[in-house]
Amino acid sequence: MTEPKAALDELTEISSQIDAAVLFDEQGTVIASTLPDARAERLAASALALFEGAARAGEGDPTQLEAATAAGSLFVVRDEKTLIAASTSQEPTAGLVFYDLKSTLRSAAKPKPKPKPRRRPPAGKNAKP
Repeated sequence: MTEPKAALDELTEISSQIDAAVLFDEQGTVIASTLPDARAERLAASALALFEGAARAGEGDPTQLEAATAAGSLFVVRDEKTLIAASTSQEPTAGLVFYDLKSTLRSAAKPKPKPKPRRRPPAGKNAKP
Protein backbone atom coordinates (compact mmCIF):
# COMPACT_ATOMS: atom_id res chain seq x y z
CA MET A 1 0.00 0.00 0.00
CA THR A 2 1.19 3.49 -0.66
CA GLU A 3 2.06 5.04 2.64
CA PRO A 4 -1.05 7.00 3.69
CA LYS A 5 0.89 10.24 4.27
CA ALA A 6 2.58 9.91 0.88
CA ALA A 7 -0.83 9.37 -0.75
CA LEU A 8 -2.15 12.58 0.86
CA ASP A 9 0.96 14.54 -0.11
CA GLU A 10 0.51 13.39 -3.70
CA LEU A 11 -3.17 14.36 -3.56
CA THR A 12 -2.45 17.93 -2.48
CA GLU A 13 0.33 18.14 -5.07
CA ILE A 14 -1.83 17.05 -8.03
CA SER A 15 -5.08 18.74 -6.98
CA SER A 16 -4.67 22.51 -6.73
CA GLN A 17 -8.23 22.78 -5.40
CA ILE A 18 -7.54 20.82 -2.20
CA ASP A 19 -6.14 22.85 0.68
CA ALA A 20 -5.92 20.11 3.30
CA ALA A 21 -6.82 16.44 3.65
CA VAL A 22 -7.14 13.83 6.37
CA LEU A 23 -7.45 10.05 6.11
CA PHE A 24 -9.26 8.40 9.05
CA ASP A 25 -11.14 5.29 10.09
CA GLU A 26 -14.82 4.90 10.90
CA GLN A 27 -14.19 5.72 14.58
CA GLY A 28 -12.56 9.03 13.61
CA THR A 29 -9.00 7.93 14.34
CA VAL A 30 -6.61 9.84 12.10
CA ILE A 31 -4.42 7.61 9.92
CA ALA A 32 -2.61 10.40 8.05
CA SER A 33 -3.08 14.10 7.44
CA THR A 34 -1.63 17.16 5.79
CA LEU A 35 -2.52 19.15 8.93
CA PRO A 36 -1.03 19.39 12.43
CA ASP A 37 -2.40 16.68 14.76
CA ALA A 38 -4.97 18.77 16.66
CA ARG A 39 -6.45 20.27 13.49
CA ALA A 40 -6.45 16.87 11.79
CA GLU A 41 -8.38 15.35 14.69
CA ARG A 42 -10.95 18.19 14.60
CA LEU A 43 -11.38 17.87 10.84
CA ALA A 44 -11.80 14.08 11.06
CA ALA A 45 -14.33 14.38 13.91
CA SER A 46 -16.31 17.09 12.11
CA ALA A 47 -16.29 15.20 8.82
CA LEU A 48 -17.37 11.98 10.52
CA ALA A 49 -20.22 13.77 12.33
CA LEU A 50 -21.36 15.34 9.06
CA PHE A 51 -21.19 11.98 7.29
CA GLU A 52 -23.11 10.23 10.09
CA GLY A 53 -25.73 13.00 10.05
CA ALA A 54 -26.21 12.50 6.32
CA ALA A 55 -26.65 8.76 6.92
CA ARG A 56 -29.39 9.43 9.51
CA ALA A 57 -31.15 11.94 7.26
CA GLY A 58 -31.27 9.76 4.16
CA GLU A 59 -31.85 6.18 3.21
CA GLY A 60 -28.77 4.00 3.39
CA ASP A 61 -25.19 4.92 4.04
CA PRO A 62 -23.74 7.71 1.91
CA THR A 63 -20.49 7.09 0.06
CA GLN A 64 -19.62 10.72 -0.53
CA LEU A 65 -20.78 14.22 0.33
CA GLU A 66 -19.93 17.86 -0.15
CA ALA A 67 -20.76 20.65 2.28
CA ALA A 68 -20.30 24.08 0.70
CA THR A 69 -19.89 27.36 2.57
CA ALA A 70 -19.05 30.88 1.45
CA ALA A 71 -15.40 30.21 2.33
CA GLY A 72 -15.03 26.84 0.61
CA SER A 73 -16.16 23.24 0.69
CA LEU A 74 -15.62 20.11 2.73
CA PHE A 75 -15.67 16.82 0.85
CA VAL A 76 -15.94 13.43 2.54
CA VAL A 77 -15.62 10.08 0.76
CA ARG A 78 -15.92 6.60 2.24
CA ASP A 79 -14.36 3.40 0.95
CA GLU A 80 -15.21 0.38 3.11
CA LYS A 81 -13.88 1.28 6.58
CA THR A 82 -11.69 4.23 5.61
CA LEU A 83 -12.76 7.80 5.01
CA ILE A 84 -11.02 10.81 3.56
CA ALA A 85 -12.00 14.43 4.09
CA ALA A 86 -10.64 17.41 2.22
CA SER A 87 -11.19 21.13 2.44
CA THR A 88 -11.13 23.28 -0.68
CA SER A 89 -11.32 26.89 -1.68
CA GLN A 90 -14.51 28.41 -3.06
CA GLU A 91 -16.33 26.86 -5.99
CA PRO A 92 -14.24 23.72 -6.56
CA THR A 93 -14.90 21.36 -9.46
CA ALA A 94 -16.77 18.81 -7.36
CA GLY A 95 -16.51 15.90 -9.78
CA LEU A 96 -12.75 16.29 -10.03
CA VAL A 97 -12.31 16.58 -6.26
CA PHE A 98 -14.41 13.44 -5.68
CA TYR A 99 -12.37 11.59 -8.33
CA ASP A 100 -9.08 12.62 -6.70
CA LEU A 101 -10.29 11.61 -3.23
CA LYS A 102 -11.48 8.20 -4.45
CA SER A 103 -8.18 7.63 -6.25
CA THR A 104 -6.27 8.51 -3.08
CA LEU A 105 -8.36 6.09 -1.01
CA ARG A 106 -7.66 3.29 -3.53
CA SER A 107 -3.97 4.14 -3.60
CA ALA A 108 -3.67 4.12 0.19
CA ALA A 109 -5.56 0.81 0.42
CA LYS A 110 -3.63 -1.14 -2.24
CA PRO A 111 -1.27 -3.71 -0.81
CA LYS A 112 2.36 -3.11 -1.64
CA PRO A 113 3.74 -5.65 -4.06
CA LYS A 114 6.12 -8.03 -2.36
CA PRO A 115 9.69 -7.73 -3.54
CA LYS A 116 10.77 -10.58 -5.76
CA PRO A 117 13.31 -12.86 -4.15
CA ARG A 118 16.76 -12.64 -5.61
CA ARG A 119 17.75 -15.72 -7.49
CA ARG A 120 21.09 -17.27 -6.82
CA PRO A 121 22.93 -19.04 -9.57
CA PRO A 122 22.79 -22.83 -9.18
CA ALA A 123 25.66 -24.31 -7.20
CA GLY A 124 28.55 -25.34 -9.42
CA LYS A 125 27.78 -22.95 -12.26
CA ASN A 126 30.00 -19.96 -12.61
CA ALA A 127 31.89 -21.16 -9.58
CA LYS A 128 35.61 -20.47 -9.53
CA PRO A 129 37.84 -23.49 -9.07
